[in-house]
Amino acid sequence: MDWLGLFSILGWLSISLCLAVMGSLSRRLGRVTKAKAYFFGFYIAAALVILGVIARIMHLGSSVDRQIELSNNLTWVMLYNGAPALGITLGLVLAWRYWSWLLAERN
Repeated sequence: MDWLGLFSILGWLSISLCLAVMGSLSRRLGRVTKAKAYFFGFYIAAALVILGVIARIMHLGSSVDRQIELSNNLTWVMLYNGAPALGITLGLVLAWRYWSWLLAERN
């Protein structure tokens, strides 16, 4: 495994951890404000990013011929790139939904 791939995996893991923390904070905020339970979406988003991390670990651990074969498979590309992209997009939409009141508050 090369260092760049390892740092990439650590970056994706940190993004999933941030999404899980946002889910926990949003759960607490929703409990106080009696908001709908959209915070589960943050956990789903974190799981999608973790799915992409697992795909990346499998990709880095395989041979060069297997990596080329996997790169041409649409299902694999959707796991490798699509799942993290969907997770981050879902997290962004939910963060805007839950936390947009911070931008609306003025003195």
